[in-house]
Amino acid sequence: MNLKSQVIRNIATLAAALPLALAAGPASAQDGPTGLALAQQENCMSCHSVTHTLMGPALHEIALKYAAKPDAQAYLAHKIVEGSSGVWGNVPMPANTQLNAVQAAALANWILTLK
Repeated sequence: MNLKSQVIRNIATLAAALPLALAAGPASAQDGPTGLALAQQENCMSCHSVTHTLMGPALHEIALKYAAKPDAQAYLAHKIVEGSSGVWGNVPMPANTQLNAVQAAALANWILTLK
């Protein structure tokens, strides 16, 4: 499978997971961590801060940049899982392949609330 096919498949997977993540509503403590707790658990906060630029951009800045885009959550969830480079500078964001589509969608949704 070529890279373009993989990207399309991954976006489709994330898009399919989005309604499930949103339909679940607010998570209870037994559903696992969400938002900041999930970001801390998955080491996102090693490179990102909610309000300050560290190695990566502030999550607030990410939310401001993408919040108005209709596909923002799917786009960010894809970038979280697959990684990225060149969008926010020279430091690449590594892929977070340990996350499943629902976790990535939950992180993206939380980030978008930070605007």
